[in-house]
Amino acid sequence: MTDTAERCRLVILISGRGSNMQAIVDTVRENKLNAQICAVISNKKDAAGLEWAQQRGIKTHVVEHKHYPDREAFDNDLARVIDAYQPDYVLLAGFMRILTAGFVERYARRLINIHPSLLPLFPGLNTHQLAIDSGMQWHGCTVHFVTSVLDSGPILAQGVVPILAGDTAQALSERLLDKEHQVFSQVVRWLAEDRISLDDSNVVRVRDIASRAFV
Repeated sequence: MTDTAERCRLVILISGRGSNMQAIVDTVRENKLNAQICAVISNKKDAAGLEWAQQRGIKTHVVEHKHYPDREAFDNDLARVIDAYQPDYVLLAGFMRILTAGFVERYARRLINIHPSLLPLFPGLNTHQLAIDSGMQWHGCTVHFVTSVLDSGPILAQGVVPILAGDTAQALSERLLDKEHQVFSQVVRWLAEDRISLDDSNVVRVRDIASRAFV
């Protein structure tokens, strides 16, 4: 293991219980990955994931969006808190805010999100019900770099689950959650191992990895 200063530095943003954040933290620590979770930040002071992180000795911050006059003011203060940790990557793990173009550009090629659909299918909200209503037989999640166009950035990895007869949006969401944890944690492992790169066409390359699909 290299010195802490040389580890892949990660800041995680959440809005609720942060189950993906928890899976990432556990993966980093249990596997002794070459990564450091520098801080967990939420836009909600009652986010359950904050207490979970605090109990594990991770620094936490609250930047409540409702206290700012507009999205730019909120994003600017959020960036100030993030930048204090000089992260290599900022991970959106259930962070329920649409970020301004200026914020996204500030962290270009360093801002990573997980979305509950097989992008480019079903960007935005209500993805589970949309997948059911469309007659799809498969649903999934996508970990991707964030760009200024919502849910359209370069894809890092995807996970797939079947849609079962009689599925509700809630049941499908719960079944997908374990796959989200698996896929996002695997992407963090690749980040820690410095395997990920973007070519000039913004296509993701992962060194020595044949497939980035998880079924």
